[in-house]
Amino acid sequence: MSKSAAKKIQAIRGMNDLLPSDSPRWQFFEANVRQLMHRYGFEEIRTPIVEQTALFARSIGEVTDIVEKEMYTFDDRNGDSLTLRPEGTASCVRAAMEHGLLHNQTQRLWYQGPMFRHERPQKGRYRQFHQVGVETYGFEGPDIDAEVILLSARLWRELGLLDHVTLELNSLGSLEARTAYRDKLVAYFEQHHDVLDEDSKRRLTSNPLRILDSKNPAMADMLNAAPQLMDHLDDASREHFEQLKAMLDAAGIEYVINPRLVRGLDYYCRTVFEWTTTALGSQGTVCAGGRYDGLVEQLGGKPTPAVGFAMGIERLVLLLETLNLVPEAALGGCDVYLLPMDDSATVTALTLAEQLRSELPALRLQLHCGGGSFKSRMKKADKSAAPIAVLIGEDELAENSVTLKFLREEREQQRVAQADLAAMLRELVAH
Repeated sequence: MSKSAAKKIQAIRGMNDLLPSDSPRWQFFEANVRQLMHRYGFEEIRTPIVEQTALFARSIGEVTDIVEKEMYTFDDRNGDSLTLRPEGTASCVRAAMEHGLLHNQTQRLWYQGPMFRHERPQKGRYRQFHQVGVETYGFEGPDIDAEVILLSARLWRELGLLDHVTLELNSLGSLEARTAYRDKLVAYFEQHHDVLDEDSKRRLTSNPLRILDSKNPAMADMLNAAPQLMDHLDDASREHFEQLKAMLDAAGIEYVINPRLVRGLDYYCRTVFEWTTTALGSQGTVCAGGRYDGLVEQLGGKPTPAVGFAMGIERLVLLLETLNLVPEAALGGCDVYLLPMDDSATVTALTLAEQLRSELPALRLQLHCGGGSFKSRMKKADKSAAPIAVLIGEDELAENSVTLKFLREEREQQRVAQADLAAMLRELVAH
C-alpha cells in the first residue's frame, strides 16, 4: 500500500487536541485557579492517571454508571486490572493515606488534570476531560463546607461568572438516616412501578437515590411527590446543614435548596452542592461536590471527615468564551516581532533578542527565523499580531541602531539606538 493510500490516524473520538488558538483561554483559567488556591492556603497534589480498578469500584460504588458503563479498564501485562481515573477524589484519598498525610493532621489539597469516562461526547463533555478539584481532610464542622463553597464563589466572581451560575444545596444526612430514607423511597417507587423507566427499575434495587436524579419528563410529577430526604435527616446532620446555611447567608452567598440533588457517587454524606448555569443552553453543572466522611475508612483508613468539589475545565472555558470574559491581553500574540531585514542581520538580531529577554522578562518577543524575502518577513510580522516590529538592516547594523515600525496604528516609524531599545520598549509595552 502506498503512503498516500494509507489511512490517516486521527484522535480517538471524544479525546480532543487543544490547539494553540485555544490554549490562552485555558491558561487564563488555570492561572486564576492556581493563584486562588495559593491565596486560600491549599497545596497542590498530583496523582497518576492510572490506578488499580478496585480503588474506583470500592469508592465510587459498584452500581454507579461510572463503574458499570464508563470506566476505561484494562489488564496490564502482569494481569492486574487497571483503570484510567474517572474522577480525582479516590486517587487523592489513596495518595493521602499511602503517604501518611491524614495521620493526626488536617489537609487542604487541590489538583488539576485529565480524567477519563466512556460517555457519549457532546459539547463541553468529552471522554478525556479535565478537572480542577479541591479536597480537605480532618475538618468536622460546617465551616470547611462553607469555605470550599466560598472559594468557588470567589473564583466565579473574579472570572465574571457569578451572575451566570446558581448554587444548589442539599443534605444527604448520615448513613443511618439515608438507609432509613432509602427504605421509604423504595416503598414509594414500588407503588409507582408502572411510571418508572427501565433505567430507574434497574436502580430500584441497587441505587434508588439516583432515581431522583432522573431527567425523564414522564417521571417528573411522580419524582416531585416522592418523600424528601430533608424530612428524614438525623438531628446532627440537620444542625450541620442549618449552620452551613447561616454561614453562607452571613457571607452574602445566594443559594437554592434542591431536595433532589443526590450526586452520582456513593461516597457522599451530609452536604452536597452544585453550581449550575443556563448560559450554555440547557442547565448544566460546572462545579459539584460535598462531604464524604466515610470514604477514608471505606478504603482502609481511620475515620476521617472530608469535603471537596470538582469543576470541569472544558465547560468553564466554554462558558468564559461564550460570555466573552477572557481579556484580550490573555489571548496570546506577542508584544514585539524582531525582524532581521536580510540574512546579514541574523546574528545581531539573535543576540539582541536574548538581551531584551534578559532586561525585560515580561516582554513577549518573537524573533523572525527562517529567512525569506523582506516582503515575506513583513507578512510574518503582521501575522504575529505584534503591535511593534523591530527591524535591523544594513543601515541599522552600521549605526548600532534599530527601526521601530508600528504595525497597528498610524504612526511614524523611528530609529532608536540599540542601547536605548529596552528602555523604549519598557515605555511602549505596558504589562
